[in-house]
Amino acid sequence: MSDMRAAAPMEKPVVLTVAGSDSGGGAGIQADLKTIEATGGFGVSAITAITAQNTTGVESSHPLPIAEITAQIDAVREDFDVRAVKTGMLATAEVVETVADYAAGVDAPVVVDPVMVATSGDRLLTEAAETAYEDLLAEAALATPNADEAAVLTGIEPTDEASAMAAGRELRSMGAEAALIKGGHVPGAAVLDVLVGPDGAETMRHPRIDTEATHGSGCTLSATIATRLARGVPLETAVERGVSFMERAVRYHHAAGTGPGAVHHLVDLRNEAGRAEATETVREAIDRLAEGGGDGSGSAASAIDNVASATPYAETDRDVAAVEGGWPPGADSAAPGRIRFGAAPALGAALLDGRERDPDLRVALACRPDVDLEDALDASPCVVADVDGGGIAVLSEDIDAALEAVETAHSA
Repeated sequence: MSDMRAAAPMEKPVVLTVAGSDSGGGAGIQADLKTIEATGGFGVSAITAITAQNTTGVESSHPLPIAEITAQIDAVREDFDVRAVKTGMLATAEVVETVADYAAGVDAPVVVDPVMVATSGDRLLTEAAETAYEDLLAEAALATPNADEAAVLTGIEPTDEASAMAAGRELRSMGAEAALIKGGHVPGAAVLDVLVGPDGAETMRHPRIDTEATHGSGCTLSATIATRLARGVPLETAVERGVSFMERAVRYHHAAGTGPGAVHHLVDLRNEAGRAEATETVREAIDRLAEGGGDGSGSAASAIDNVASATPYAETDRDVAAVEGGWPPGADSAAPGRIRFGAAPALGAALLDGRERDPDLRVALACRPDVDLEDALDASPCVVADVDGGGIAVLSEDIDAALEAVETAHSA
């Protein structure tokens, strides 16, 4: 037998990002390539400008010569089947015009993120370049301006749903097939994103996250949408999933640098990687409960109905593993005793609600209604919450602490 192993190549759609470089790693080309890889694509790039920046601001910006930009684009076109293109910082009118010419000849969706000002407030686009955007927008499958950028491009300042729709319609009249007006820069308790496309408008509302760590958010959002389009995902679905992805990426941002920090480009990938750990946590817990009394008759075991464990960046019930049909296994479930994500919606909801206040909470034990047990648990270091439909949940950062709290309370 040969010692040589067979190769197992992976084929992923190629996504080209044409944007500036961010030495701080949170935005620009760096953010795009991380995001494209994390969401299922193979990222290639054409760098338009080099910036010296970090989480506190932009120190300097140096646009590359047009010949160097076109050389990068030509090299990519000659070798790769580009399935989607996204644009970011283009810096000058000449660069915008060059990229617009390329976009006109590419047979792939183009996502235009009209990067004009950095999150820190530093200007990244010349005034002359702002007026050159019309030709590029005419080639866009989707434009993704924030409220400030939409106001510059259309003359309409998006301050509410109606004005955001008006700005989106104006961008479509300029040639873009669709426009996503991002509401992150508009004050308010909720973030309002408005997608205006050929079939009308859709409004997406989600709670504002209490953080200023949004460096790279625009780049990351446009990159994840472009990658989904390259994978054949319909535009509306790609946008909805991209917005949900960004909500998680901002909440669980990187605390890097001395500034506010940067969004977490790999958050979904890391969350998926945590599913095995969550499942194993539940499995280990029920094994321990069974050892304490195989039929649920042990001291702690007799008080517990189910065990749940969340992924590290859990946001929905689909991120919470629990026992199908509860514990101990019964016959009233299609798969009694099986550990499944989303198996215990009420317990999952209690854990997710607790994570809104303390994102470090990872596990939950569902306990049968017992006033004495609940009173005894009040003295434990764990969080005690009500479960919809009856009973209580003991929430903790780790399963050992949760089991110990129930054991101690049950023995009191």
